[in-house]
Amino acid sequence: MQRVIYTLVLLASFFPLHVSGGEIKIVGSLGLTGKYRDIADMQYKGFMLWEEEVNKKGGLLGKKVKVLIHDDRSDPETAKRLYESIIVEEKADLLFAPYSSEITEAVAPVLERYGYPVITSGASSDRLWQKGYKNIFGLYSPASSYATGFLELLVLKGLRTIAILYADDAFSVEIASGTKRWAERLGLELSLYEGFKKGEIPSHIITKLMELKPDAVIVCGHLEESINVLRSIKKKAWFPSAYFASVGPALKRFYEVMGRDAEGVFSASQWEPNNGIKGSREFYKIQD
Repeated sequence: MQRVIYTLVLLASFFPLHVSGGEIKIVGSLGLTGKYRDIADMQYKGFMLWEEEVNKKGGLLGKKVKVLIHDDRSDPETAKRLYESIIVEEKADLLFAPYSSEITEAVAPVLERYGYPVITSGASSDRLWQKGYKNIFGLYSPASSYATGFLELLVLKGLRTIAILYADDAFSVEIASGTKRWAERLGLELSLYEGFKKGEIPSHIITKLMELKPDAVIVCGHLEESINVLRSIKKKAWFPSAYFASVGPALKRFYEVMGRDAEGVFSASQWEPNNGIKGSREFYKIQD
């Protein structure tokens, strides 16, 4: 949250604000319904906590902050229409980006057209930063490096063979390709590298896993993929020495669904509740 404050102050310094009233209106959209609802809800709570905290300290640039979040239903086209309206009709002073690389990429041209800076606090796809956009500012680790820490752990523990499975959305594909590159650099052996249609249970891939039995399985996707693959593996009464999935295991919903089967699962995290990081403990508490 401190990063959000510093980034907003920096943006406000470089981009002139035309504040007509006594407050700074920061508007955006999130998938409060639809496929991204679980993690979008976490992000929404984070925004609301930040609004409360920053206003307790006198606001931003001496003005009270008001955060307004619309529901884009986890749909890129809906988000594009919303941001056009947010800029033209609502005349927001600053913007927050939507959740997911997919939806952020859809609205980026709108932001460029109107010259509005935005903090992409829910997107990490590498290709967002490869298109020359001048108005998007990221906070997350790039997707291509999500699994590097896990790969280093495998090397340290002497595990050698890995399987990389990935959904066919841009974010998941970039995690997979980045993981593959890093695995090769670290001298790991790639037993299987295969994609599948998002939202489907890749039964044919699970069959291949049972034949190969790699030391580690890496699933690149969101909540649904992390659950589906793990369930399919468990049904076969086999489990690799290490299982990693992006996004899903960082969500409370993953543990509610998987129960004891969630034990021993690795993932990447953008933050942890830590007494040394201001606001992180408070954010953790409001998840319930």
